[in-house]
Amino acid sequence: MIEKVNMTMLTDFYEITMANGYFESGMKDEIAYFDMFFREIPDKGGFVIMAGLEQVIKYMKDLDFTEEDIDYLRSKKCFSEGFLDYLKNFKFSCDVWAIPEGTPVFPYEPLITVRGPVIQAQFMETMVLLLINHQSLIATKANRIVRAAKGRPVMEFGTRRAHGPSAAIYGARAAYIGGCCGTACTISDRDLGVVGLGTMAHSWVQMFPSEYDAFKAYGEIYPDNCVLLIDTYNVLKTGLPSAIKVFKELRPKKMGVRIDSGDVSYLTKKTRAILDAEGLQDCSIVISNSLDEYIIQDILLEGACIDSFGVGERLITAKSDPVFGGVYKLAALEKDGVIIPKMKISENIEKITNPGFKTLCRLYDKDTDHAIADVITLHDESVPDGDDYGIFDPSAVWKRKKLNNFYAKNLRKQIFKNGELVYDMPTLEEIKKYCADQVNGMWDEMLRFENPQTYYVDLSPKLWDLKNQLLREHSDM
Repeated sequence: MIEKVNMTMLTDFYEITMANGYFESGMKDEIAYFDMFFREIPDKGGFVIMAGLEQVIKYMKDLDFTEEDIDYLRSKKCFSEGFLDYLKNFKFSCDVWAIPEGTPVFPYEPLITVRGPVIQAQFMETMVLLLINHQSLIATKANRIVRAAKGRPVMEFGTRRAHGPSAAIYGARAAYIGGCCGTACTISDRDLGVVGLGTMAHSWVQMFPSEYDAFKAYGEIYPDNCVLLIDTYNVLKTGLPSAIKVFKELRPKKMGVRIDSGDVSYLTKKTRAILDAEGLQDCSIVISNSLDEYIIQDILLEGACIDSFGVGERLITAKSDPVFGGVYKLAALEKDGVIIPKMKISENIEKITNPGFKTLCRLYDKDTDHAIADVITLHDESVPDGDDYGIFDPSAVWKRKKLNNFYAKNLRKQIFKNGELVYDMPTLEEIKKYCADQVNGMWDEMLRFENPQTYYVDLSPKLWDLKNQLLREHSDM
């Protein structure tokens, strides 16, 4: 596995100052509920792919303040010795619920809820956001690119453009969940099980006297998978003819050509015609070079002849919309077993939070198994299967609809109970397959890149009434 590093101190400093404040105020054992959610879908898309939960689980399991951590905090001269002693004996004891990785999710839905002593539940904020924000962003971008490829394999090629080592490693994981067939990042193959892929760079070709010599040497070394980079000098005049000569001489079991520059629509159509005329119909064409979903969609509409894609910087950095705005907000307190809802109020309507301990139900059409809408409910509510269930748009309450012939599914799973892991983490392959199945359960209208159909996330009447009650109470203050 990836070299273990104690990540406990990868946190915002205010998490520790607040923790010390709670301790000194006698509040360290007060029970709090925090929700992680987001407000806006990147690229104005139809949905987000939930990713990063496995790393959140590992972080929570490994949470531990070392002697070095305590010495550092003592050196700041702003934390009490009682608090530092508390950290020395720290044991994670929270309850955690989450939506499984690979699930399409939507704004304001509680992706993760942490319940526990306020010091602990608050302290989770930074890493929960860091891990879920990054991987959900990359998984979502990858899924858009994979859908644009219309069934053609997409390889994640962005390691050298990622924003640091962890972004490369876990970005490859997220891209795989989103639908990519593999990655150029070798360590992600070794440690995470993401399939490692790659052939050669232009430097390989330049090291030899000619393209033919470079291609022949490569084909002799790798006869089972001979994919040749043909754009070092000139695709049609020298690269492709040299590749064809090597293919005919060596007859590799699997052969392909990769084009990394130029007008790929024109070049791939010409390349395909020449390969077919030479009897090399089984030779695949791979393209790379600053691709994204829009470029892929356009060149395929132009009739480009492409069998697979390598996508780098615009995937691994989600270049078109590189910030995923997940937030972590207090939703409730608990005193003597009674849940007391809490709510953030703002003049910006989109920043008003949903109060209370909540869960999430997805409603599916019984005939198609396609998702119809989501309903955020209080934790002790259920949505009955059947007919005549009313939903409404929380931002436009006059938009109401009666649902019939549907069934409901609670999307959230309990992950930790009293600090003990109670969730069977699926394998990466299982997450990838689950993601593909879930996306297939979305309506076609939601899969558009431009102006996708809005998917409604509704509040249950009980939650809606609670939210309005709190709004009225605060307006009277």
